Amino acid sequence: MATTTIPGTPASHDLSGDAKRPRSRAQRAPRTTVMAVPALLWYAVFMIGPIGAIFVISLLRWPGMLARVGFAGLDNYRAVLSDSLFWSAVHNSVVQLAVAVPVMIVGAFMLGYHISTRPRGYQVLRVIVFTPALISASAKAMIFYGLFAPRGMINHLLSGVGLDGLTHTWLADTSTAFGCIVAIDVWAGIGYTATLYAARLSAVPESVYEAAELDGAGHWRRMWGIAFPMVKDYVGVTVMLQFLWTLFTSAQNVLLLTQGGPGNASTNLSFLVYQKAFLQSDLGYSQAAGVLLFVFGLIGMLVIRRAFRQSY
Repeated sequence: MATTTIPGTPASHDLSGDAKRPRSRAQRAPRTTVMAVPALLWYAVFMIGPIGAIFVISLLRWPGMLARVGFAGLDNYRAVLSDSLFWSAVHNSVVQLAVAVPVMIVGAFMLGYHISTRPRGYQVLRVIVFTPALISASAKAMIFYGLFAPRGMINHLLSGVGLDGLTHTWLADTSTAFGCIVAIDVWAGIGYTATLYAARLSAVPESVYEAAELDGAGHWRRMWGIAFPMVKDYVGVTVMLQFLWTLFTSAQNVLLLTQGGPGNASTNLSFLVYQKAFLQSDLGYSQAAGVLLFVFGLIGMLVIRRAFRQSY
């Protein structure tokens, strides 16, 4: 039987399957790669490049930015590993992480859980706890200098209630200076982390808490027995972030408040890298310590991943 085709109408049934079939992933790959080239170049120049430079400079004898550069090999690493100041900085960094990160994570989780339950005024509370993340490092230093100074608010309050014997030169005493730095780290990080926990916990269905309450679970059991296990993967992420943040960026508080003193009581690894490079013009030593700091951070990150069984 013959078929007829009306002139001027498209013969859609004659189109080949290739024309109608969407482009495969393999066909789209070259175009996607081209679009990613600018980002990859940016990452290579501003991330991989500086990291590679750290390893290169750690092998050089470079006593200042304008001084002659010589090859030192592993001498810088030998100098670092045989320096008692380096091991004192390692000790301070370990103590700082062992105290600040657990206190920060536990306190932030409890505060974030409280915000996620939406108590009265929770929106204002959320803004208040996030405020420290918006304050610059220099402003934070001024705030805490006003608290810890010999004539600061803490000593003034102690004197006001008749506890003059407890007044102290908090930032100038070897027994309290580094504790003040750790306290600042906790204050600066706990609110930001609590906001992250509140956002994550808000995704937990309310019916889960209601069922637990019907089973007789109290407030603490709902928080630690129900909410915490449900966001354990997120806890691993925040522990890793705060570990890296505290390890690599705490030099700013030391620089602005104690300069590593009194003596070397508040010198940690991140400040030691800064001190040797910019205050003592020993770039080779500084970057050798920086490489060891990088390795320490990498090992800590892998341990945290394994502890929380993270897959990323």
